[in-house]
Amino acid sequence: MISEARTQKSEARKHLPMKTNLCIRPAKVEDLDALVALEELCFATDRLSRRSFQRWLKGEHCLFQVAVSDDRLLGYGLVLLHSGTRLARLYSIAVAPDARGRGIAQKLVRALEEAAEEEDRFVMRLEVAKANAGAIRLYEQLGYSVFDEWEDYYEDHSDALRMQKRIRFPEHTRSDLRVPWFGQSTAFTCGPACLLMLMAAIDPQLPVSRQLELDLWREATTIYMTSGHGGCHPVGLALAARARKFDAEVYLSQLTTPFLEGVRAAHKKEVLDLVHAQFMDRGRASGVPIVHEAITVLQLERWLQGGGLVMVLISSYRLNGDKAPHWVVVTAQDELCFYLHDPDVEKLTRSSLDCQDIPIAKEDFAKMLSYGSNRYSAAVVLNRLFPFQ
Repeated sequence: MISEARTQKSEARKHLPMKTNLCIRPAKVEDLDALVALEELCFATDRLSRRSFQRWLKGEHCLFQVAVSDDRLLGYGLVLLHSGTRLARLYSIAVAPDARGRGIAQKLVRALEEAAEEEDRFVMRLEVAKANAGAIRLYEQLGYSVFDEWEDYYEDHSDALRMQKRIRFPEHTRSDLRVPWFGQSTAFTCGPACLLMLMAAIDPQLPVSRQLELDLWREATTIYMTSGHGGCHPVGLALAARARKFDAEVYLSQLTTPFLEGVRAAHKKEVLDLVHAQFMDRGRASGVPIVHEAITVLQLERWLQGGGLVMVLISSYRLNGDKAPHWVVVTAQDELCFYLHDPDVEKLTRSSLDCQDIPIAKEDFAKMLSYGSNRYSAAVVLNRLFPFQ
């Protein structure tokens, strides 16, 4: 959420004399006071708090580097590493006003890129104020390019550009379907949120809302899941899409009722069986293609290459440590990665930006494509024909 391009104090300051003993090293707990002082000196808004610095200095899921000269801390850079993905995000970077113009920011970014590469990350992303031409120019010189824009991003309501760079391998040809992101509003509506994304990609005029999200959930829910509210049946989601004139098809690795092994109560098993049978019968009666086929990386590649819009059920353990089935949207692919929209911000404890176009190595994604002891997999594919007749 924070970058070097945040609103900065504008006092003009003379640069320090050029030094040759600049050192880029990992941040240490002993740097805390200097980091807080530097943050207050550099930024008038969107500051990292002392507590935030204490958290990141613990080194959990992040890379934290500082620039030091003659025992004085002149700058820092903080990169977040998102578990289960090949994404790194330059979250914050700052250089003391009187030390600017010495290439410190550039050295910090390059050091962080190298460290992120060693952590097996493919892509580095960042946000920068749209009005900060100097920072944008620096990032462009470092090989970053703009891929999105976020309005009203900073505390002062200024806009941000989103930039990214492939840091481990040269950029490959990317097939991008331009799917809008929508965050689920409840703990149990990942399926409807994903379906909203697919429908909005086909029909940009679709009135996306929480009301529609909940309507889709009521139409597609399986009543019971392993615990709590019911999840959404793949055929139920396809029927909900078809009711709104979208052309949907379903792929299932098994035609029997999924997730029964996670339900103990006999009456709940009975309800799950009944609802599953109802969805399957209604799907066939409505002409929804139901294909008995396990989801594979190769099949995903074919769908995307053919222009299909795809939501898949994954095991979310590798993403957030939660052992639960979870719907995500596959937004794009290249030779190395699939890119995902994850509707669940709360589980990831990230901003919505971190849930969009998440790069997942195909070899890693293959391990997420099935759930449970029965290796259940499912996908709903929407075709671009609209309205569907």
